Amino acid sequence: MVWFKRRQFIVFLGLLVVVLLSMRLTEFDLSKFKDFQNMSDFLSKWFPMNTESLPFLFQESLLTIAIAFLGSLFGLIIALPLSFYAARNTSNNRIIYTITRFFLSFLRSVPEFVFGLILLTTLGLGPFPAVIAIVLHNIGVLGKLISELIEAADKGPIEAMSAVGAKKWIGNLFGVLPQIWPNVLSQFFYRFEVAIRTSLILGLIGGGGIGQQLFIHFKTFQYQLVSVDVLLIMIMVILVDYMGGKIREKVI
Repeated sequence: MVWFKRRQFIVFLGLLVVVLLSMRLTEFDLSKFKDFQNMSDFLSKWFPMNTESLPFLFQESLLTIAIAFLGSLFGLIIALPLSFYAARNTSNNRIIYTITRFFLSFLRSVPEFVFGLILLTTLGLGPFPAVIAIVLHNIGVLGKLISELIEAADKGPIEAMSAVGAKKWIGNLFGVLPQIWPNVLSQFFYRFEVAIRTSLILGLIGGGGIGQQLFIHFKTFQYQLVSVDVLLIMIMVILVDYMGGKIREKVI
């Protein structure tokens, strides 16, 4: 028991050192919040909202949703079969398993922003490169998450399918997929929400959508339009979260 307490103390001390070091590196200083005058003056410029451009901004919001939806959907479609090769219990070959895991790790390690910079430079400005950037990153993220769900699935249905003479891919499809499908949908809607925020960042570098308008309005000091942009972004995220919850309830 003494050894246990000593170990916990060492862990706590190490964590404290890391926190203090991180605060020093990031110049973490709460005293900077003592004067709210500048912040209140800045926020006062956001109101009243300028709703004259609301129809156009609403159209740009729909474009943002379309970018995020296509990026998430195509990412899921491609990641789903790859995840079976990246799971230990469903992969047929150790080499294929290793290559697939490495490929997914590579895609997951590269941020959408970097993919966006490369694609926007080679393909030109617009929403299409933004969609591809989100697709590539989502393949890596969803592929890993789904492969872990596959590895945690019950082996009974797979063995039952194999016992009746079904091919392995059929056993994986009908024995594993029904078990993990609710969780797959949950992960998809979470990535959809993340993709909306990502598409905003990609808009800053010319990916289109409400994110690009937000950047333009900030850059040109049109703060009454910035408030409209922020409001539309909040509505988008809340609606996607609500719809995703309802769909998950129906499936589960």
